[in-house]
Amino acid sequence: MSIFESTESPMLDQFASAWTDRCLIENLMPQAQITNSNGLGHDVIIGLTQTPKTLPPKYFYDDRGSQLFEQICALPEYYLTRTEAAILQQYAGEIVTQTGACELVELGSGSSTKTRSLLSAYAQANYPLCYRPIDVSAGILKSSAHQLLADYPSLKIHALVGTYELGLQHLNLGYLPRRMISFLGSSLGNLNPAACDQFFDQIVAALRPNDFFLLGVDRHKATSQLEAAYNDSQGVTAAFNLNILRHLNHRFDANFDLAQFDHWAFYNETERQIEMHLRSRQPQSVRLASLDFEFELQAGETIRSEISRKFDLADLERQLAFKGLQRLQTWSDRHQWFAVMLFQKS
Repeated sequence: MSIFESTESPMLDQFASAWTDRCLIENLMPQAQITNSNGLGHDVIIGLTQTPKTLPPKYFYDDRGSQLFEQICALPEYYLTRTEAAILQQYAGEIVTQTGACELVELGSGSSTKTRSLLSAYAQANYPLCYRPIDVSAGILKSSAHQLLADYPSLKIHALVGTYELGLQHLNLGYLPRRMISFLGSSLGNLNPAACDQFFDQIVAALRPNDFFLLGVDRHKATSQLEAAYNDSQGVTAAFNLNILRHLNHRFDANFDLAQFDHWAFYNETERQIEMHLRSRQPQSVRLASLDFEFELQAGETIRSEISRKFDLADLERQLAFKGLQRLQTWSDRHQWFAVMLFQKS
């Protein structure tokens, strides 16, 4: 039986018949918006009514936001991407040796650039290539899938357009006996401790016994290096930060005036996290018409748009062991700036 033949449900029959071109891109967002229409945007209202004001970072990632983030990853100040990519390139073979053949699920896949190291290592080991990227940007999923299919003739892709939560909920049907979920780029740092704990529960629920979890995390380091990475000289990070307001204007018929906000990023040493804020240049009133919500900002008041926590590896290992995920191996760069950790569900 082919790994893409149906064994369980009519839905799988539809999936299997759609694999003639080796690629299926499934959009989870419209159905999620229908089933959760009453709560759509509720997280925005909660964030903007609390003190200090915050926004969920998921709203960074419309198509333009995803493109801007890809530009950030190529900036000289942004050490995270190139450091993690070098680790994966150097140790991908060891990761494949640990996991054997498995379908590769990537959360927040973007352009899938770093994943190529893993795909190449699986191909070199003559393992079947099954890739399941999850991203909120349909545009970037389509463009990256097109290029990957051209570069890996045996690759099959089942992409999911949606949030992490939606994507993980739709992974119940596996194409290979084992699965590895990868969460790279230190995206874990964007979650506060409570959200991080909940996210780990979702990961564990999506894994079967003996499945794998590959995690990339940024480690503690000098404040000057951290702050430079989020305040680049070309202003790309500032444009990315402001784009969240542009996205909200489009998504919720809001009237944020981007010219009245400044990008502000700094390292909070007490919380061990970078914080990105949007600082109001003057007193202003903002309305999100489709949410029937309006709020006030004072001059100098900020909206926190993102955190990026920096991690202690021993603490992470203990937390995940408590969830039933045992660390198999950790790989790092020579400066000990970044780490890629492989866990297995018991």
